Amino acid sequence: MSSVCSKCGLPEELCVCETIAKEKQKIKILTSKRRYGKITTVIEGIETNDIDIKELTSNLKSKLACGGTHKGDTIELQGDHKKKVKDLLIKSGFSEDQIDIR
Repeated sequence: MSSVCSKCGLPEELCVCETIAKEKQKIKILTSKRRYGKITTVIEGIETNDIDIKELTSNLKSKLACGGTHKGDTIELQGDHKKKVKDLLIKSGFSEDQIDIR
């Protein structure tokens, strides 16, 4: 017998909690200059209690062929990938209106 989600009350296979959480996120994408003039793309505003940030970071790194990490509720990717990150986040279920590129 399958287990039931405590938030939405649906079976785990049909749980929609993560989908709903993705649509509510206010995400900021920006670049910053690091040591020796290296540029990193920083993604802020993802709530870690609703979304698996480790899996999201891994997917972004593999799609963009770059290194990176997640620290708290931010994701840091090596290189300037602002436009590509927005497209990938939209494809993974985040709302286009809630993503802000700076």
